[in-house]
Amino acid sequence: GKFEIGKLYWREDRVSLPKTKLSNKKIKKNMGWCNDPKSIKYNKEVNRKKIKNSEKLFRKDHKYDAFIVINYNFNPVIKNKGSAIFLHLTKNYKPTAGCIAIKKNNFLKLIKVIKNKTKIKI
Repeated sequence: GKFEIGKLYWREDRVSLPKTKLSNKKIKKNMGWCNDPKSIKYNKEVNRKKIKNSEKLFRKDHKYDAFIVINYNFNPVIKNKGSAIFLHLTKNYKPTAGCIAIKKNNFLKLIKVIKNKTKIKI
């Protein structure tokens, strides 16, 4: 399909962002993404202190040092249809759990040229 891209998330302690036209948000330690279809916060950014069934965004590995949300199953959110599809970082191009992963240098080049209205075809 063809999907809109969402917000760019990034770790200030690990990534220096180039100039970008994307809406962006710094990742903090308590941030997560709800992957629990029973929750009213399903497929949304959440505070992990309040919503335990969520994917941790502040990770020890470097996959989420910077990522872009792909707006899949957003409006409306349909339970059990899928959540947390990100364009994130990789070092080895091994299969992901449903995301798209590219090397950091390519990611940083990409965010210089794409905009909030850019679409991705998967």
